[in-house]
Amino acid sequence: MTKISRKKNLSAPLVNATFVLQNNHLMKIAIYGTGSLGSVIGAGLINGGVDIDLVDTDKEQIEAIRKNGLHIIGGIDITVKGNALYPEEMTPGYDIILLATKVMENEKVVPFLATMLKDDGVIVTLQNSLPEGYISEVVGTRRTMGCTVEWGATLVSPGVCELTSHPDYLSVHVGKMPGVTSGRAMEVRNLLNKACRVHYENNLLGARWAKLIVNCSLSAVNAINGGTFGDIAKASKKVRGVCVDAMNECIKVGKAAGAKFTSNPDVDMARDFVYKNRLQRALAIRRLPGKLKHHVNIKAAMLVDLEKGKPCEVDELSGLIVEYGKRYGIETPVNSKIVETIHKIQKGELKIDANNIGLLF
Repeated sequence: MTKISRKKNLSAPLVNATFVLQNNHLMKIAIYGTGSLGSVIGAGLINGGVDIDLVDTDKEQIEAIRKNGLHIIGGIDITVKGNALYPEEMTPGYDIILLATKVMENEKVVPFLATMLKDDGVIVTLQNSLPEGYISEVVGTRRTMGCTVEWGATLVSPGVCELTSHPDYLSVHVGKMPGVTSGRAMEVRNLLNKACRVHYENNLLGARWAKLIVNCSLSAVNAINGGTFGDIAKASKKVRGVCVDAMNECIKVGKAAGAKFTSNPDVDMARDFVYKNRLQRALAIRRLPGKLKHHVNIKAAMLVDLEKGKPCEVDELSGLIVEYGKRYGIETPVNSKIVETIHKIQKGELKIDANNIGLLF
């Protein structure tokens, strides 16, 4: 395991972060939500010398951070001390709030965060689904930015989080809504670059839809079956076939909605997992394990929530594909079955089990 000192970044920066370093003490920054995602980003920023507030409603998490610091394991090993706060301890005047809670909490959380922002401050949502629409309705498009994450992590215990993707694949895509100034967008880019590699994204909607391909297939099947992404990579052709079918539905729906899917050097989801015939489908199933080789330890957040008896984001992910499919006249039988099956798990009618995959055929 690689030891990383308090002064080193989690990864080499792609751009000069001098702007953030020069102005850091003048800017008020918070991460709202210190689950797996917020913990890794938060620790990376603090490790990079950024002064931020770590905010959460979870008493065990906040008290653990206050007592022992925030500890990240899994290919890296860092412990940082941060300013851990409950929401009621926040005070107005934030320049940047990184939002890392579940997207279904937005109707409660975002109006509160709006009262904490400066007039020219921004909320940067690191959430799944398509959250920018609602957030911009509350705070305005000029104060809304989005960020998609390309790696996985799991909260092991209060104050301890495991990075479940290879550290070399710590990267995000960040983009802005109309009206956000280029200066503010660069501040956010440079800020996040203190924690991981950052791709500035002119096609934010395309990046969102590209992430949805993963969420509504691999994450959903992982939530139903249990295990990790590595178990999906080693699973039967039937299991991988369900994932590919769910991806294909998402790609069709996204294209109908006008999305131009983004890609990265390692994988072009919209190219590699769309099919029009049986041969193309078979090739997609065959290539799936190779695309997961750096992410085999990922445990979907939906699975973690289900194991804890908490609501998960299935309606905002696979359910969104079903909703858009109805809007554009595209059939989405696999995503519909996924939603139905996860609802049954949430109600206690089914247990998380590998045999559940038969319900999706």
